[in-house]
Amino acid sequence: MNTSPSEAARPPLTGAFVRDLRQLFDRNGLLTEAGDCWAYGYDNSRRHALPQAVCFATDIAEITALVQLCRQHRVPLVTRGRGTGTTAATVPLRGGIVLSMERMRNRLQIVPEDRIAHVSTGYTNQELQDAAARHGFFWAPDPTSASVCTVGGNLAYNSAGPRAVKYGTPRDNTLGLRAVTGRGEHLRTGVETTKGVVGYDLTRLLIGSEGTLAIIAEATLKLIPLAETRRTMQAVYRDIHAAAAAVSRIMAQPVIPCALEFMDGTAIDMVRSYSDLGLPAQAGALLMIEVDGAEAGIDASAARVAAAARGDGCIDVETAGSQADVERLWRTRKALSPALRNVAPKKINEDVVVPVSRIPDLVDGLERLSKQHGIRIVNFGHAGNGNIHVNLLIDPDDAQQMAAAGPCLDAVFDLVLSLDGSLSGEHGVGWVKRDFVDRELDPASLALMAGIKQVFDPDNILNPGVGMPDQAPR
Repeated sequence: MNTSPSEAARPPLTGAFVRDLRQLFDRNGLLTEAGDCWAYGYDNSRRHALPQAVCFATDIAEITALVQLCRQHRVPLVTRGRGTGTTAATVPLRGGIVLSMERMRNRLQIVPEDRIAHVSTGYTNQELQDAAARHGFFWAPDPTSASVCTVGGNLAYNSAGPRAVKYGTPRDNTLGLRAVTGRGEHLRTGVETTKGVVGYDLTRLLIGSEGTLAIIAEATLKLIPLAETRRTMQAVYRDIHAAAAAVSRIMAQPVIPCALEFMDGTAIDMVRSYSDLGLPAQAGALLMIEVDGAEAGIDASAARVAAAARGDGCIDVETAGSQADVERLWRTRKALSPALRNVAPKKINEDVVVPVSRIPDLVDGLERLSKQHGIRIVNFGHAGNGNIHVNLLIDPDDAQQMAAAGPCLDAVFDLVLSLDGSLSGEHGVGWVKRDFVDRELDPASLALMAGIKQVFDPDNILNPGVGMPDQAPR
C-alpha cells in the first residue's frame, strides 16, 4: 500500500515555524532532536515514521495555538495518546508534528448526582474507572489496554471492549466534547444531560474520527452504577460451530451478559502449548460469559444464560464459585495474547464485526479461506456483538504464505461485507485499512465524508491520509 513519501522527501520545517513552536512550548514541552522524537513515531501496528517534532499540550489554548500555527505553515499535525492503537493512525507517515496528549490531565471530576464525569483526554481509561468507582460508578468502555490507553484514544477510535455487548461503546456513553478543529477553532459539542436534540450530533461525529476532524481535549462522559455482583461462566464446545450457535441462543434471550468472549479451537491449541489450561482434550471452542446485576436476582439470570449456552455440541458449562475460580476460568483467555506473540509475532490481526446471527457463516467462511490459502487462522473476540478478531498466522520465512497473505486478507474482507458486516469493530481504520474503505462505503457517502473533512479541516493538516482513500469520489 502506498502510504507516504519517504522521510528524505519531506520538506524540512522552516526556521520561522520552529521559532514559533519554541515560543509556544517551553523546552519541556517540545522535542526536536531525532533521538528524542523517535519513540513518538510508532503505535501497535509496528509501523514507524520519525516525527519532525513532538509537542506536549497541557491545555486547550496550547492546542488551539498549535493548530493555527500548523495551518498557517501547512504542516501536518498527528495527535497521539499512548500509542496503543493497531492501525497506524498516530504514525506520522506524511511527516509533520506529533501532538502528544499524555499531559492533558487538568480535569478529572466525577459528578455522581448527574451520573457524569468531566475528564481531560490524557487520563488513562483505568484512572477514570478508579475515580468513578470511588463513587459507585463506571464508564462502559473497557479495552484490554485500559491501564495504559487514554480516554482520548478510546474516543478517537470508538474503542470499547467486552462490556460493549451490554453497555455500549464510547459513542453511546459520551454526552459532550471540547475540541479544536483543523481551522484552529475551539468547539463545544453535546450536552451535560441525557436528553438534548438541539443541532446536529457533532459529538458522535467526532468520536471514531481518528483525529482527522478535530483534536478532542475534554469529554463529558455518561457513568453507569456498578452492579452489586456478577457471575462468571466458562462454556466448552466440541467445535467452533457449536459455540457460534450458542452465541446466537444467548443473545436471543432476555438476559444480556456483560461479557461474552469467544475462542476457537486453534486458539485453544496455541494456549495449550503455552500454559496448562485444565480443559477437556476434546475442547474445540469456548465461551467466557459474565452476567452482572442485583444480588437478589443474579443466580436466576446466570442460570438462564447458562441454559442458553447449553445445547448440541456443548461439553460443559462451569460457573465460578469463588474469586479463585473466576481467575482460573479467565486464565485461558488471558493467556492467548502472549501465546500469539510467541508463536506468530508477524501475524495479521484483523478486527471485523458481523451481525451475531451471521457468526456461524463467518466461521464457515474463515475455515474455507484457511484451507484455500494454506494459512492458519485463529479467531477470538467479543462474540456478543459479533466483533471477532481474525488472526492470520504468517511465517515471514515462508515465501508461499507471504504470497498468499494478501489474497487471503482480501477474501476475508469480502466475506465480512457479504455478511452485512464491517471491516473494523473497534480498532479504527488508520492507514492499515484505508484502501479498503470504499468497499464498505458507497460513493455518495464517501463524497459527503470528504466534504465534512473539508469543512472541519480545510487545509488537510489533521492526520492527513488517515481513515479514507485519497481519491474519495466527489
